[in-house]
Amino acid sequence: MSGDLTAPKPRKVLALLLIHADRVVPIDLLTTELWDDEPPASALTTLQTYILQIRRMLARTCGMDPATVARELLVTHADGYQLHLDGASLDLHEYQRLADQGRLAQLCGDRVHASRLLGAALDVWRGSALVDVRLGPVLRVEAQRLEEARLATWKQRIDADLELGRHREILGELGCLAARHPLHEDLQAQFMIALYRAGRRTDALDAFRRLREVLIGELGLEPSRRIQRVQHAILTADPVLDTASALDTAWTWEAGASAGNELVAAGRGLS
Repeated sequence: MSGDLTAPKPRKVLALLLIHADRVVPIDLLTTELWDDEPPASALTTLQTYILQIRRMLARTCGMDPATVARELLVTHADGYQLHLDGASLDLHEYQRLADQGRLAQLCGDRVHASRLLGAALDVWRGSALVDVRLGPVLRVEAQRLEEARLATWKQRIDADLELGRHREILGELGCLAARHPLHEDLQAQFMIALYRAGRRTDALDAFRRLREVLIGELGLEPSRRIQRVQHAILTADPVLDTASALDTAWTWEAGASAGNELVAAGRGLS
């Protein structure tokens, strides 16, 4: 839809309107995205020009006259602008619908459907969020929020696959994710458990070592006690790591426990 808009700033406006479709986007939010904290004296007039350009693009794309677009599709309000989708669906909405259904299936214990639905949600993505828009301060936050939501969905789908015993099938994908997110302890824990289950115990311990080196080198922090307990479970070949519930187990030190009985399952942990 945005192919006719080549200038960066009108594309920014359209991106914000689409992300907040069917809601009024305040003028202040739009001007902050366009000019940060230093809007020119002509900011409101310039924004109105961008809105006019978007309306003309919508009119051409939808086969409507500009007056109808202004009245029904991209509407002016006292404090902002509202893009009405009129029942149309964006990729973002389809992603959210599938992801919500996948999470519900996971909560209901239906791991097969959870994996399928969460995977379908991820398949809707075609690269990084807002990759073809030059991001300002508002869209940068929105893009980060979307990427974090995508990563959470990815992790939940991997949870379902590991619970289904598909550790060998997802090792390559999980290894790439762990490499791209070296500070994400939950992903590293998933990777360690998948490697352990695949008979690669040494590689699982190497993954922990790399995580520790990165955390200390970049943040001056030791790994959390939670992932240290996962490492301990791998060192001691704790049989719980081979169960479907391994990723739902929180590893906690049992006060006063003997060295051979330091790990106990207590509630939810890695998820």
